[in-house]
Amino acid sequence: MAQSNKYVYLAAGLLLALGLGYLVFSGLSQDSVYFLNVGEALAMKPGAVSQARLFGTVGGQDLALAPDALGVAFSLCDKDDPAKTIRVEYRGAVPDTFKPGAEVIVEGKMRGDGGFAAASLLTKCPSKYQKENRG
Repeated sequence: MAQSNKYVYLAAGLLLALGLGYLVFSGLSQDSVYFLNVGEALAMKPGAVSQARLFGTVGGQDLALAPDALGVAFSLCDKDDPAKTIRVEYRGAVPDTFKPGAEVIVEGKMRGDGGFAAASLLTKCPSKYQKENRG
């Protein structure tokens, strides 16, 4: 009877090790999404990252809404160095809080021309919704 328990524990340990190995492998796979600011994305070699999530602020000088209001093209500026920008093209519903100067997060793919094709666009909640600092 002690011999059969030993095999059960051995099988359970092996299954646990295989499960953990799979999780580590899948977490480190090529399909990982990197979370980068604009400066970090510009510093990477072209083709180094296929999927990425970028954050920054919306530039106001070349903002172009799609005629059907289901998309936008804009420059995403680095928060620390506004001179560093990436051209973003997004197709989909544009959030109401999207405007020049708004902080946004875009997720999608880096294009070969240095631009970014966004599959999702999220805006950070404006400060008017945050509780006032009362001292």
